[in-house]
Order: sequence, then structure tokens, then C-alpha cells
Amino acid sequence: MTTVRAVRALHEGWTLRQVGGGISRVPATVPGCVHTDLLAAGLIEDPYLDDNENRLTWIGRSEWDYETVFTWSADGHERADLVCEGLDTVATVVLNGVRVAATANQHRSYRFAVRELLREGENTLRVRFASPQAYAEARRAELGERPGAYAAPYQFIRKMACNFGWDWGPAVVTSGIWRPIGLHAWSGARLASVRPLVSGDGRVEVHVAVERATDAPLTLTAQVAGISVQTVLAPDEHEAVLTLAVPEPRLWWPRGYGAQDRYELVVGLGEETWRGRIGFRDVRLDRTGEGFTIVVNDVPVFARGVNWIPDDCFPARITRERLAERLGQAVEANVNLLRVWGGGLYESEDFYDLADELGLLIWQDFPFACAAYPEEEPFASEVEAEARQNVTRLSWRPSLVLWCGNNENLEGHADWGWREELGEKSWGAGFYHDLLPSVVAELDPTRPYWPGSPYSGAPGLAPNDPARGTVHIWDVWNREDYTRYGDYRPRFVAEFGFQGPPAHATLRGSVSDDPLTPTSPGVLHHQKAHEGDAKLLRGLGEHLPRPEGFDDWHYWTQLNQARAMAFGIERFRALAPYCAGTIVWQLNDCWPVTSWSAVDGAGRRKPLWYALRRAYADRLLTVCDGAVAVVNDGPQPWAGELELLRLGLAGEPLAKETIVVEVAARSVARVGLPDSVAVPGDPSAELLSVRLGEHRVLRFFAEDPRVAFPVAAYDTEVVPVAGGLDVTVTARTLLRELALFPDRLDPASSVDDMLLTLLPGESVTLHVTGSPDPAALVTRPVLRCVNDRTYPGPPGWAARSRDGQTER
Repeated sequence: MTTVRAVRALHEGWTLRQVGGGISRVPATVPGCVHTDLLAAGLIEDPYLDDNENRLTWIGRSEWDYETVFTWSADGHERADLVCEGLDTVATVVLNGVRVAATANQHRSYRFAVRELLREGENTLRVRFASPQAYAEARRAELGERPGAYAAPYQFIRKMACNFGWDWGPAVVTSGIWRPIGLHAWSGARLASVRPLVSGDGRVEVHVAVERATDAPLTLTAQVAGISVQTVLAPDEHEAVLTLAVPEPRLWWPRGYGAQDRYELVVGLGEETWRGRIGFRDVRLDRTGEGFTIVVNDVPVFARGVNWIPDDCFPARITRERLAERLGQAVEANVNLLRVWGGGLYESEDFYDLADELGLLIWQDFPFACAAYPEEEPFASEVEAEARQNVTRLSWRPSLVLWCGNNENLEGHADWGWREELGEKSWGAGFYHDLLPSVVAELDPTRPYWPGSPYSGAPGLAPNDPARGTVHIWDVWNREDYTRYGDYRPRFVAEFGFQGPPAHATLRGSVSDDPLTPTSPGVLHHQKAHEGDAKLLRGLGEHLPRPEGFDDWHYWTQLNQARAMAFGIERFRALAPYCAGTIVWQLNDCWPVTSWSAVDGAGRRKPLWYALRRAYADRLLTVCDGAVAVVNDGPQPWAGELELLRLGLAGEPLAKETIVVEVAARSVARVGLPDSVAVPGDPSAELLSVRLGEHRVLRFFAEDPRVAFPVAAYDTEVVPVAGGLDVTVTARTLLRELALFPDRLDPASSVDDMLLTLLPGESVTLHVTGSPDPAALVTRPVLRCVNDRTYPGPPGWAARSRDGQTER
């Protein structure tokens, strides 16, 4: 006979002190971390502001004690366990003066039997955290140096790697009780683990392990969709498999491919229950022709993906509401896949539950990134323990479609000179090719495993070969112009990106420089990429004029980021099905920073987000290599008359062609451009318009500095509406890449669209939330377009201002 467990959170009454240091007891929040506790106590400045992080490195080099006192009395249960869902990272747990355990893995949870240590009345629980920096350095000294992307020893500790600093993140090396902690009391037996394996044919195999405090027979039950089964565990049995078969289940589909039907699965042991909302679906990798295609329910899915990093350097601050906002931003940008990157974490239950609900596919990296990792003990055992625990935890999630061994470590060993530096030292190969695939094969055979990314499918092949498997493209941004994307024919692009600064309000809120300039100290500190500011300017190439001041720099580098990524996505989508996916680096940020993200560290959408929404739409028109690619990733055919117009900059037609097209669902058609519209008489004064139904794309025959743009002339109207303002802009001349930045006036404001090119006579109405000043809203630098004033350009550039007067 079992009794229900009594679960008691131990989140109250905690204090924090620095061991051997100057900080005595201050109130602590659990879950949380040292940095946020010191910040709340007013003992440190916000590490996200200016260069404060540089003055806080002592935190990661200190030891810290968390302590609380709680009351307890005998409750009739035979057992009591202290359950620590997350300890970051090098922790010693002491209860009533008795050492319970020592841990050194942020990626695991722990359960410790403590019934015999509990006392009637007051009990003292202390968790001492050793310096993670010192621990990692000591392991490095013991095992020998291993190469990595950064000097910090992040590969020598099982902790979120980017916590030590990355090319988009600060070095804020944390300690703390970062996930819930509590007492679990129980009698008889308890459910130790529940691991449902779910198939698209309606079959559910529920693998159950129990922990016993009794020799009596135990009855296990499972039910889903009205189907129930049970089994009895004999006195010496601790595991069982309960199999259910649901006839003709409604399937779970990725967003855009069908509904996200889920069923509640309930597993019972006496009065104790485990509940999870499962989805029936199958997933596999199609490697035909050395490609890489994710197939769900026997339907190939073109991955319209983004890479996901931890949304905060202090993960305990990330709420379900914040995750819902961020994943909602992904959905609104027509994303269907998130890659949980290997330098971060196994994410929270809320994260995966929201992905299940929204139909977002999850590619889950194991947490290894950009370094050679030691395979000696204690790391090997820790890696196996964390992998077993997290594969078991996530095996039933329908959104999770791929386990991936690491990020860029295979490429590093093959191509970054690691072999010579390592000699005979271990570097992680045994994890990626042996341990992790064996754990996945044993515990989660329902989904594929991939050893790393980039990877070409076999250890002897060059890992980053575009013609095989997955590829990461970083010559663009680092060295090459973004048009270099057009030279690639990849099978699947798992990383590629281009930088842009955060929203103005985000930058202004995190940097106290006065004035803000591209090279002011705070702006530069919030740029972590090597030579990042120089690469931003070099990346403008021939595409945009040189910036004249901060406002130009901010708008044009954001615009250039959006154009670069749209160019790459459109080129790769046009190659479908040969190319089966793109995963943009990156969706989000962990703090306010100039980076590759589409959504900045304050949750504000950058211009890139709006470009993603268009480039990832079901239906896309793009012009490349003398043809129009008609991309139809929707469930219905796309047919109509393709209108091709060569226009003058005043909108006058110079040539016209029409071609009837019909594109099947989930396919791409290419239509060659006739010379009459493809060859301009004057590249500086003409453009191409391509329209199919409500979809239109405009392409210029020359880069913007070589186009004879008129200086923008337009009329505006601002009308108060529910929830904000409607701003209507009517073009009197061509307006190139019209953008509105209401956060410059009201940090709480946002706009529903931007980067729109209007021909003379066309209008657009933009909805602005919040309450910015209406007059300022339609003036520069809040309202921008590329040709809103004259810039050095070719002969023929007009020199007329918005009101028709000549500019000087």
C-alpha cells in the first residue's frame, strides 16, 4: 500500500553570506542566485548596466553560504528526501550540521534521503557553494589544458558554458539554488521515474521505475484517451513497462502542418500520480543523398528555425510568462523550430510545454559547446548521469524531435587546430559518438540522435561540408559580404547570422554614455564580438552609405542585419527540398547587447524580426540568379498570374511581362526573368516589381548608394485608436525601407511592421502601441527611410527635402 507523497517547498527564510569575506547575512531568494540576491540587497550595481560586470568578477571567485531554518515534526511517513532540482554548481549540502552530499553539476537534479537527520522542531539547512571559477581552474590544472573558443575554463565544469562570457554575453559566473528545493515525504513506495515512449500509431510504452520502502506487491496503472492498463510489481521488482494502444489517435503536428493535439497520460502508484500531456507523432531524419531532412508523421518539414540561448544570465528570473512572450514572438515570425544551443541549458518544463502547445519543434543540443571537453572522471560519470536524467525527463515531449551531441566541437577538432594542441588528450569524442548515442538509443529510441553540428554524417568526413548534413556559415559576418550566401548550396544550415544593435530604448537603458555614439565606452562594452564594431561598418559594404552620426549608424546597421539574413534565408529556401532548413543565429539575447538576435535583451523586436516574419512566411517571392523563386511552404497550391514590371523610380512602367504559374503545396518553382524586365536601361534609376496575388517584392538593379533616389517626400496622419496610435504614411516619392522606432519616444511603445518600400502614391498604416508624442512620431530619427535626406552618391541623386525645398 502506498500513500501520497507530502511535498513541501523550502523556499522561505534563506540568507546568504560570503564565506571568509565582507558580506554577512543578507536575505536570499530561492530559487535564485548570488548576483540577484546581492543586487536586491543593494550591495552591487546592476551587472547589465555599463561595464559593471567588470567589477563583479569577485563573485564567481568567492564561496557562498545559503542557509535557512525550518520546522519539522514527524508526519507518519517512513521516508523523507531532500530534493534539489537545481544547484549551481559546486555545492555541499549540510542538514543540522551533517554533510548530506557534495555536487558539481548544474544540469542535474538530486534527491537525498534525510529522514534520520530531521529533528522535531527547528532544522537548519545550509548549502555552501565553492567558487565555480576556482573549481574549473583546478580541474584544468589537474587534467591539462584543452582548447576552446575562449580563455575561460568553462569546459572543465558541468555548468552553463556561456555563464563565463561569450561573444554576445557577459561573464557573470553565478552560484546559487537556481531551481526549486524541498522535502518530499513518502511511505511504502514512490514513482522514481516515468518515461513514456509515444508513437504516431497510438502506441504508448510507459517505462516506470519505483523506489520501495515495502516488500508488499505494488499496483501500477496507466490511462490515456479512455484506455487503461495495470500491472502488479512483485516484492522484488522495481521496474515495469505498461503498454497502451489508442486506436486512430489525433496526431500532434508542427505548426503549419496540422493541429497540436495532446492527450493526458496519467500514471498511478496507489494514491500517487504522474501526469503529462503527450502527443502522438513519429519523427525521423531523412539522409537521402547525404541530406538532412526532419520528417514528422512521414511528412518532410522545411525547418524555419532560430537558435535559442538562455533568455537571462540568471535563469531563475525567467518566468513562464516571459517564455510565453518569447516563444510567441518566434511563432509570430513564422518560426517552426527552436534549436536549444549547446552552450546553455536543458530548459525548464514550462519551455517544453509551451513548445508542445505552440507546435514549435525542438532541436536539443546536449550542453557542450566550442571547446574540447575532458572525458576523465568525474566528468564522464556526471555527463552520463545528466544525460540519463534529462533524456528520461523529456522523452515524452512531442515537440522534441532531435538530440544533438554538441555545438561545433567536431568542427573544432577537425578544422581549428585542436588536434595538434591536444596530442593524446581526450576531447569529447567518446561522449558524442559512444556515450550519448547509447543513452538515447536505450532511453529514447523514438527520435533521432545527431553527433554534433556542424556534422556531415560520418567521423571521417569534413564536418562543415555544405553538401552533407548540417553546416554553420560564419565566413559571412566575419569576413565576407552577405551576398556570399548566394554561393552556397547547403543541405541544412544550422547556424548563420549577422549582427545589429538592440533597440534604442534597450541601449539607452543599459548605457549611461552621453552622448551615445557607436564608439562610446558603454556601447563598445555591450558589443562582445571580436572586432564587432568594425565588422558592423564593414558589413555595410556597398549596400548602404557611410553613417553620419549615431542615428544613421543605429538604423543602417539594424537594417543591414535584416537585409543580410533575409537574403540568406530566401536563397536557401529557394533551394528546397535540396536544402531542408535554416536555423538563424539567434532568436533572443540574455542581456542588452549588440548581437545577432532578432529580439533584444529587453524583449524588443529588432528590424530583423520583421524581416524574419516575411522571409519565413508560408508563401515567398524572391529574385535570385536571373529568376523568380516562388516558394510555397503552405498546405495548398499557389496559382495565379505572375506580374513582372520594370519601373522607373517615379513608379512609371517601363516594361511588363505576365506568366501563369502554379506551385504545388510544399514546393518551389523557378520562373526565368525575360530580358525585357531583367535588363535595366539605367540601373541607377530603375527597379523590378514582382507580384503574385497579394504578395509583392521589389528589387533594385543597383545598391542603394548608386541609386538616384529622390529625397523622401510623404504625408503623414496620426490617429488615436484603442491601444495606441495608427500612423498612415502616404508616399509622394519612392520611400526606401520605411521604418518607425516609437521606443525612442516611449520605451513601452512598439510598431506592428517596418522596413517597407513604397512607390509614389502608395500608403501604409502602421499601428503603434503605447502613447508616444504624435508630432515627434513622424519626424526623424523616429520615422526613417534610406532616402530621407541626401547622402554622397552618384550623379543624379536628387537633393530635395521632404517639403520640396533644396537641402544644403
